[in-house]
Amino acid sequence: MRQQTFLSSLMHKLDLLSEWSGYAISWLTLLMVLVTFTIVVMRYLFNVGNIALQESVIYMHSFVFLLGAAYTLKHDGHVRVDIFYRPMTERNQAIINIIGTLGLLLPVTGFIFYISWEYVATSWSLLEGSQEAGGLEYRYLLKTSLLLMPALMILQGIAELIRNFLVLTGQGHLLKPDEEHAL
Repeated sequence: MRQQTFLSSLMHKLDLLSEWSGYAISWLTLLMVLVTFTIVVMRYLFNVGNIALQESVIYMHSFVFLLGAAYTLKHDGHVRVDIFYRPMTERNQAIINIIGTLGLLLPVTGFIFYISWEYVATSWSLLEGSQEAGGLEYRYLLKTSLLLMPALMILQGIAELIRNFLVLTGQGHLLKPDEEHAL
């Protein structure tokens, strides 16, 4: 029973990390709209351009998709063939989820982390900036998201493995859409 408590606690903490990161990143969508509006007003009303503002929209867009992926996984927002999955029992769904996590999610995200490491490290060593005059000088921060995304996905994948293991052992249930925000 103590191990189940530890696993439940770990799962809850990992879920909270994904929840917090998704919530924080979601604010970038509002900021992205405001910055885009500012760019349009500056360009068409005042005939002024700003490369750094334009690049900031690209950065924010990248962060939303890359760093929001674990949040999407937590809320079961990834692509699945529901015609087969939905009518299955919760136990069979847990088995499919475990197979998918161990066979696809963890190997793919581990590979992305591995192949991105040198690319990001080189960018940091150069403190790589924009290739455009007047652009943002923080391209190395943008490239760091190539490591953060798989790291967050691996952590959420571990939470999903625990959740599905607890379902198989009769100690838990899969989150349903109306239960997701009960954390």
